[in-house]
Amino acid sequence: MKKWLVFSVFMMVLVLAACGNEANDSSQNDQVDSGTPGEKAVTLKLLESETTGEYLADSKGMTLYFFKNDKSGKSNCMGDCLKKWPPFMERDFAVPKGFEEKDFGTVQREDTGEEQVTYKGFPLYYFVNDKAVGDVNGEGVKNVWYIVNNKTVFPK
Repeated sequence: MKKWLVFSVFMMVLVLAACGNEANDSSQNDQVDSGTPGEKAVTLKLLESETTGEYLADSKGMTLYFFKNDKSGKSNCMGDCLKKWPPFMERDFAVPKGFEEKDFGTVQREDTGEEQVTYKGFPLYYFVNDKAVGDVNGEGVKNVWYIVNNKTVFPK
């Protein structure tokens, strides 16, 4: 009888341990991190909206924008502008199909000294009125804020 009880407890421990490992594995997969050295921890996404077509989003699906008044390699959005248009500062990301990693870089912000991500030299931003995945509320604001996609033509 004691052997049966010990065996049952042992089997329950094995089953519970297996269930615990499955839960850990699934949460790691959600982070797009394979654990392989050299692979990026997160991936930018190419999403689509009925109103704007395809657009670039961060790893959580939040839309990324560029400011037409920026210059390649320089942000002109400072002070109050940053309250509505926070800079995209993600580090170590992979790019979606249709984009080339070499087109992404960083620029050092003059106001904070932090590195802001750029696409083809232009700094990238979020819009505070985008609250959920799929929101593109910043598209065309004041005719100077636009979504980013692989067909974006930047001002010269």
